[in-house]
Amino acid sequence: MAQRYVRVRTAKGQTYYGLLQLSRGVQVLDAPPWLHGQPTDLQLEPDTYQILAPCAPSKIIAVGKNYASHAAEMGTDVPKEPLLFLKPPTSVTAAGTEIQYPPQSQRVDYEGELALIIGDRVYCCTPEEAQTKIWGYTIANDVTARDLQKQDLQWTRAKGFDTFCPLGPWIVRELSPAARLQTFLNDDPQPVQSALINQMVFAPDFLVSYISQVMTLLPGDVVLTGTPQGIGPMQVGDRIRIEIEGIGHMENTIVARSTPAAP
Repeated sequence: MAQRYVRVRTAKGQTYYGLLQLSRGVQVLDAPPWLHGQPTDLQLEPDTYQILAPCAPSKIIAVGKNYASHAAEMGTDVPKEPLLFLKPPTSVTAAGTEIQYPPQSQRVDYEGELALIIGDRVYCCTPEEAQTKIWGYTIANDVTARDLQKQDLQWTRAKGFDTFCPLGPWIVRELSPAARLQTFLNDDPQPVQSALINQMVFAPDFLVSYISQVMTLLPGDVVLTGTPQGIGPMQVGDRIRIEIEGIGHMENTIVARSTPAAP
């Protein structure tokens, strides 16, 4: 089994990066692994920590309509160049946590995706160089308020709510180009999304190179590579599970966002 790199929080509130063991213990590292973190003597026992999103990015750069099948179901052509947008770091949440359904929206969709973790500072690199800058891979859900996306004619609000970027549960270093991505809703054994990641219009190394011509990527940043066809709405109480061969699965539950108490 590939090594699984996690980010965890202990009961005392300490946050660590580490290696997940088969026993579910965590071998703590002295720094994020992409910053050459090395194993320490500290071992966290199972049930003594909470798994967090596997990184804390300065930014999340996402790519729209990067599968021809998804562009078609949206009624649009495949973009001639990658279609980029940003999700705020505050949208990140972990596997096993709740996605909050905001009261401003009447339709919130799942979008299962492969996420790239950047391991080094990247600026104006070639696709060949970009391959060396992709440190690892994890699972993402590019949650989208679809009605707000259509209403606003740009995507910041629709993509940017808190909890709208589940990531995890861990990062792996290697992934087959022919790995299958699948999304499941509740207990239905039939996936609502199913595609090979090599069906992307623009490959990961090209995406990182393209983005680096626009903005500097920093270690720990995340690139969402697009979703295949089969997007659809989620309701309060639903469970959404996204699987990618070679990584594992990530599951989240949908809840109504609570209104903050008056001061």
